[in-house]
Amino acid sequence: MTTIKSLEDLKKLREQALEKRKAKSASGSTQVIVAMGTCGIAAGARDTMKAILETIEKEGISDIIVTQTGCIGLCEREPIVQVVVGENPKVTYGKVTPEVARQIMHDHIQNGKIVENHVIPM
Repeated sequence: MTTIKSLEDLKKLREQALEKRKAKSASGSTQVIVAMGTCGIAAGARDTMKAILETIEKEGISDIIVTQTGCIGLCEREPIVQVVVGENPKVTYGKVTPEVARQIMHDHIQNGKIVENHVIPM
């Protein structure tokens, strides 16, 4: 763990974090984030996550990072999935059932076409 003793240390740490993020974005990697707060899990986020992971395995999708986060604060829109492709803006999807998750993986992740009817404007 890094000890921050001055403002200069904090600036260095921030620059290192930004460089790591740039490197990840520059590599063209894709990140899929599934909201797994209590309300998300109750709405079916586990099944959504399972569908995403199964699609990645079945389709042999590479260069993708799947993570989970807590509550995003949009309980009525759960399950929520966010997709970040390279340096493109984050796209937030709501009411993501396993079927919709597979559609997002196929249309957005593999073909670059946003699934408009499930996008939550942020």
